[in-house]
Amino acid sequence: MKRMLATTLAIALCVGPVMAQDDEADIPGGFNLIEEGAKMLMRGLMSEIEPKIDELRGSIETMGPAIAAFARQMGPALTELLDQVDDLRNYQAPEMLPDGDIIIRRKPDAPVWSPDGGAEAIEL
Repeated sequence: MKRMLATTLAIALCVGPVMAQDDEADIPGGFNLIEEGAKMLMRGLMSEIEPKIDELRGSIETMGPAIAAFARQMGPALTELLDQVDDLRNYQAPEMLPDGDIIIRRKPDAPVWSPDGGAEAIEL
């Protein structure tokens, strides 16, 4: 009787882990249920987002020539503006005054800079 009880207990201990492995192996690809649910969620999101991405792609294609024309026209003006300003890290954040003016102050510890490259800057 004791032998039969010991044998039954040994078999039960060995069968438990084998049955747990079978539960995961029944799912295709060996993924567990949480992974399968996450895949289904991502597929659903992509199917909803895909038409909007196609619309955006179409908008960009129609706006492309206008953006290129803007860059051709504004490129020289932006280059001229950047020639008048040195490193933007040398300036504080823009600030709006009560009268509506917007000023951008130079940081007090910023190095001296001149647009000519060697002449002294003029203080206003």
